[in-house]
Parts: sequence; C-alpha cells; structure tokens
Amino acid sequence: MALDIGEVAARSGLAPSALRYYEQRGLIESTGRNGLRRTYRPEVLDRLTLVSCARAAGFTLAQIARFLVASPADTELRGHLAAKAAQLDEDIARLTRMRDSLRHAATCTHQPLVECPDFKQTFGTADRRGA
Repeated sequence: MALDIGEVAARSGLAPSALRYYEQRGLIESTGRNGLRRTYRPEVLDRLTLVSCARAAGFTLAQIARFLVASPADTELRGHLAAKAAQLDEDIARLTRMRDSLRHAATCTHQPLVECPDFKQTFGTADRRGA
C-alpha cells in the first residue's frame, strides 16, 4: 500500500518540501505518483526516522546519503563512523552530568544553588575540556 506525500509528511512530522528535498538528495525514493502527488512505500518512514536520528547526532545530509549506500569495504566511512560514535559518547557523558546536576539542583537547599559543592563537582575538570 503506497503512502502519498501528505501521509508521509503527517506521519514523519516533515514538510512535503523536505521530503522532496530528501528525494532529490537521494535519501529517500518515491514509487511514483498518484495524480500529482508523489507516493512512497511505507518503509520510507523507517528511512526518515534513521535520517532524523542521524541529523540530530550531527551528520550532514551528504554524510547520511553516503552512509545509506556504503558497503562494509568503505574503510574511510567506517573510520568516520567510529569517530562520530566516540564524540557521541562524550556528548552523552556531558549531558548525563548536566542531567544529574539539574536533578540535584531541583531538590537542593544550598544558597545559591550553583554554589552547592555537589552541583559544582559535576562540572569539574571533565567539562572544562569541552567548554
């Protein structure tokens, strides 16, 4: 069962213009038209979820397009993916420290909150490298 561009837009949360642009960039593929409206296989929604996740992780559309057609023999891309995974690990650790600090601050009675030793400890030397 084909989905028209309006249905894909509604389900994915992307504008039809973004879908047309993604198609132009080779990220997704339409199956044809229903009148003047592009149609897509339902699997396009999974592809769009992957694209959105990769964009949120900081990948460019060009990098995503390359990844979507990559083979296991693409060692340059594999190196880039490994480096990106390491960067995401650092981001996750930093965001985890921030989350934990905010949770502490939400119940802390120290005056002012940002001077609380427990709060400040999470922003020690580890975060100064990334700041």
